[in-house]
Amino acid sequence: MASFAKPIPKIDHDSKKFWEGCNEEKLLLQYCNDCNHYIYYPRIVCPHCMSTNIEWKESSGKGKVYSYTIVRYGPPGFSDDVPYIPALVDLDEGVRMITNIVQCDLEDITCGMPVEVVFEQRDSVKLPLFKPSN
Repeated sequence: MASFAKPIPKIDHDSKKFWEGCNEEKLLLQYCNDCNHYIYYPRIVCPHCMSTNIEWKESSGKGKVYSYTIVRYGPPGFSDDVPYIPALVDLDEGVRMITNIVQCDLEDITCGMPVEVVFEQRDSVKLPLFKPSN
């Protein structure tokens, strides 16, 4: 049977600052100074107003689970991780991220559950994941 490695994020010019922040255990988001919206995923123009007047700000790292699923049979490279919980998390800053929920019993996860960011080393990059918060 063939062995598959987990993919790691492809870091490009637009996302480099985001991943540098993750490696320092800071969740950085872009912020548009013209329309005052946070932006995720990283890009060169604001999707709300098309401005390029964008800066990076540190997120609180807090949010709520918007939706989730429980993966019980993993695809190649992920079968050792099952069960795991991919989720959409709405951050307090108003953006939605796709991530995994960790440090949570499967029966305890709910939509609307408060979560906070934690970082996990994967090869050369730390990934932002979320765990339940009080």
